[in-house]
Order: sequence, then structure tokens, then C-alpha cells
Amino acid sequence: MQVTETLSDGLKRGFTVTVPAGELESKRTARLKEVGQSMTLPGFRPGKVPLSLVKQRHGAAVQGEVLEQAVSDATRALLEERNLRPALQPRVDLVSGAEPDGKTDLEFKVEMEVLPEIAQPDLSDLTLTRLKATADAETVDKALKDIASRQRNFVTVEEIRPAAQGDIVVVDFVGKLDGVPFEGGTADDVNVEIGGTGFIPGFAEQIEGLSPGEEKVITVTFPADYSAENLAGKEATFDIKAKGLKRPVDVEIDDELAKKMGFEGLEKVRELITKQVEQEYEQLSRLRIKRELLDALAGKTDFEAPQGMVDAEFGQIWQRVEADRKEGQLDEEDEGKDEETLRADYRKIAERRVKLGLLLAEIGRANAITVSQDEMLQAIRAEAMRYQGQEQAVFDFFRKNPQAAESLRGPIFENKVVDYVIELATVTDKDVTPEELAEIPPADL
Repeated sequence: MQVTETLSDGLKRGFTVTVPAGELESKRTARLKEVGQSMTLPGFRPGKVPLSLVKQRHGAAVQGEVLEQAVSDATRALLEERNLRPALQPRVDLVSGAEPDGKTDLEFKVEMEVLPEIAQPDLSDLTLTRLKATADAETVDKALKDIASRQRNFVTVEEIRPAAQGDIVVVDFVGKLDGVPFEGGTADDVNVEIGGTGFIPGFAEQIEGLSPGEEKVITVTFPADYSAENLAGKEATFDIKAKGLKRPVDVEIDDELAKKMGFEGLEKVRELITKQVEQEYEQLSRLRIKRELLDALAGKTDFEAPQGMVDAEFGQIWQRVEADRKEGQLDEEDEGKDEETLRADYRKIAERRVKLGLLLAEIGRANAITVSQDEMLQAIRAEAMRYQGQEQAVFDFFRKNPQAAESLRGPIFENKVVDYVIELATVTDKDVTPEELAEIPPADL
């Protein structure tokens, strides 16, 4: 194999690789003989078919197979000999060698971007703040009130009066698009809670004040991401007929409520709520310190990012931005920006993500941080638990699609590296309110 370097510009590398025709022909002949061993033809004993006939029948397929394998082997040897680590899959262009004449050298060009040399940063100077909040009595009381609200009963209101906040109006309705009833838009005896959720935005709000026996036509707009595509983003009218009214009966927050929920008493419910809230606070705390750490590490990414990786990351980001813009859901700070400015801003974000990903990967590699098989199984199990009743199907999917399972490895690896770096940093705990903990810090490009 002969290799000639044709490009060395920053992280870009290019080579011309030549594999002698004799070596290629030797591999082609060996493969044809393998095929001939399992080939059967009338008049010939198994494995005794002449090579010329094997070549006649399978020569084209074998030629393609041998070329592909030769290019793959030569490229792998090139990377190993020159200690190159491609950022993405190298680009290969065949120059010659496709002719099965046994006399033409295989020649191809290979171009790639390589990963940059990343020096191990000094992590001892990192100083981080871990925000901590406690589940106070007020937070637990609010959670208990929400639980009691969901457990409350509704009794029929005998008097004829307008529906108010918290009431349930029993209605019949007919939904129409351009005056024509649409499929699935008609229902009878439906409970609509005034101020509640579960209906199209603006539906329950326009029923407030309606008394039993009254009728009303309301106009609503289906959300852009509504599940029924024929209704998404469409304006529709609903003919409403109020048939009855119910009012809520508050439930006492006491041991009886706790027993109804399957607990020994109210104190056990408070303990569970406290534990759940503190777990939520711990997750928020981790997100905040991880964000602070990544901001600090971003200042240590003084290396060039492979533009192919940046382009790929930017493409994914921009796809989401365009979808948000189409649905009118752009962030407020982005709404006033022209496309050129938006692209420039998000390209900076893409470059930051790529650099941080490379730095974390290098820290992990240098410190022998890996993801164990048990950790992968736990991740797959957690993913399966998200699909109640379909757990086995999820397990089967990951078993049959190893690449999909590998997509779970990245976040696990990143979190292990983050934990490792946090252990090395100087961390100061700071008590804050739940509101302060939940504040979203400004984006740092």
C-alpha cells in the first residue's frame, strides 16, 4: 500500500492511497475460490466448479465486495499508521481499480477532519457553587392542597345560576369547521370544569357564566401541535348547550384522606411529599451546578472545533429553531432578530457544544472513565419504564438495534465525567429559596 498526503490544513487531511493490482487480484481470486466451495452446478461435484465459471456467475459481486473490503482495510491501516482520529466518517472517492482486469491498481482518495489535540486542562482551579433548597412546610402544604383538590367530590347544584370558577358544567356540544360538523367534534353529557385543564384553550373560559338550559356558540383555535392534523391550527366553532351544574365539595386534609390514598396516616403522606420535593430540588441543584461547570470548562476549550461536527450540530439546532418559528414559539429574545443574526448566534452555540463534548470526552478518556454494562442495562430499563405495558417491546427494540442502545451511552458517560470533575473542584454549598433554585440562568454562548 502506498500513501501520499495531499492535504494538511488545520484539522483537514487528505491522502491518495494505492493498493497494487496484484494484491487486489490475489484477494479477488481467494474470494472466488471461497464462493466456489459452496457453489453447486449440474455436472460438477460440490466444490469442484471451475474458477472460470464461478467468475462468470459471481465475478461482479465478488469484485464489488473485494473493492469495498480493500478500501476499508487500507483506510483503517492509514488511520492506525498515522495515528489519526477522524472527527466524522472519512470521505472516500474511488479513482481507479473498479476494472476486474487484474492489471489496474486500486487508487482512491480519502479526506477527513481529524479530532484536535486537546491538552488536559487544569481542573484544580475550578470553584463552583452548589445551590440547596429545603422542602419547607408551606411547600408541603401546597402539595397536600393540590392532592385534596384532585380527590374532591362534586355535587349537583339545584338552583339555576351562572357557572363560576371551580364549577363543572355538564354540556352537549357540536364542533364545526367552516360551519360543517367535523368527525369527533360532537359529544353529550361532557363535564367541563371552569378554570380546569384538558380542553382546547379558550373552550372552558367561554363557558363561564353559562346557566343550565342556556345555549351559546363559541369560537376557539386548535393548538398548532394538536394531535389531529386536520384540526391543528384551525379555527372552529362549538354549539354549546348547558344541561347541568356541579360544584366542588372540599376534602378535609386529614388521616381519612391519607387512608383513602393507601397510607397509614397524614404524616406518612407528608413524609412522602417531602422526599419527592427534595428529590426534585436535588435534580435542579445538579442541573445548576452542571451548567456552571460547563460554563467554566467552556473557557478552557482553546482548540479548534472540526467544522463538520459543528455543521452537523448546527443543522440539528436550526431544524428545531425553524420548527419553533413556524409554530410561533420562538424565545422572546430571538423574535426580534433577523435570520443572519439568529444563524450566527446558534452557530456559536453549536460550536460551544461540540468543543465541550470533545473536552469532556478527552477528560473521560484520559481518566479511564467508562460506561459499564450494568449502567447500560439500567438506562434501558429506565427507558422501558416510560412506556407502561410495552416494556418488553422496548427491551427487544434495543436488543435488535445496538446503535439505538448506544445513544443512551453518551448521556451516562457525560454525567460520569461531570461528576468526576465536580469532585476535583472546590464546591461551596449555598442555601437558597426554591424560587431562586428554579431560576433559569441567562444563556452563555
